[in-house]
Amino acid sequence: MPTARLAILLLVTVLGSCGGSPAEPQLGEGRRVLFIGNSYLYFGDIPGIVRALADSAGGDELAVKTVAGANLALIDHWKEGTAVREIRKGGWEWVVLQQGPSSVGINRDSLRLVTKLFADEIAAVGATPALFSAWPSQPRRQDFARAIESYTLAAADVDGLLLPVASAWLAAWERDPGLALYADGLHSSTAGAYLSALVIYSRLLDASPRGLPGTLRLASGGTVSVDVERAALLQEAAEEAVSTLEPTGAPAARPSARGGVR
Repeated sequence: MPTARLAILLLVTVLGSCGGSPAEPQLGEGRRVLFIGNSYLYFGDIPGIVRALADSAGGDELAVKTVAGANLALIDHWKEGTAVREIRKGGWEWVVLQQGPSSVGINRDSLRLVTKLFADEIAAVGATPALFSAWPSQPRRQDFARAIESYTLAAADVDGLLLPVASAWLAAWERDPGLALYADGLHSSTAGAYLSALVIYSRLLDASPRGLPGTLRLASGGTVSVDVERAALLQEAAEEAVSTLEPTGAPAARPSARGGVR
């Protein structure tokens, strides 16, 4: 670990810091998930959609909390401290770690090294690290393979869960190449956020995403709506991505509810 910490200090010098990372209030009750990341998470309220999906399924409920800020990498969260303080409060079952796609060498190195530092804190409170495999920006779609590899390596480094979000995006495009998963060339559209949340829900709870509603009422007061045909396609893509990985061993939720607004 001293070697890893020295490497982190060197990377901090190179990459700098992008500012604070405010902690949002916890949403919902149930098995607790802490999300640590940047605007990839909050632009489409992916944690909120994950919570709503679990609620709609009628099985295990999830309580979610997010520590995120614009342009933040995990190294920024580690340096700023809010995320570590939230982890140390305990009571988490999973801690989801996310930064940019990390396909470039120095960003991959940072992802892997800081994930190891966070993993020590996560293990100390009895939780499991989960790596949110982030998608590249639209102009750099050629980077998907390296981005997926980066998060796969980081998850393996700490015996954590890989959340194969980027793989699910590719699986969705195989079904419909024109599917609009980007909102602005970087952040997810409603469909992209819904697909990402399906992957996380399915992976954490070992539950099939098929049959989940495409319209969800969020605890924040908003509503997410994906038409029935598109929701079914996205659910198939999420299931394909998750099915290639080892089960988490978590108790599965009951069969999901169909249709309607929850």
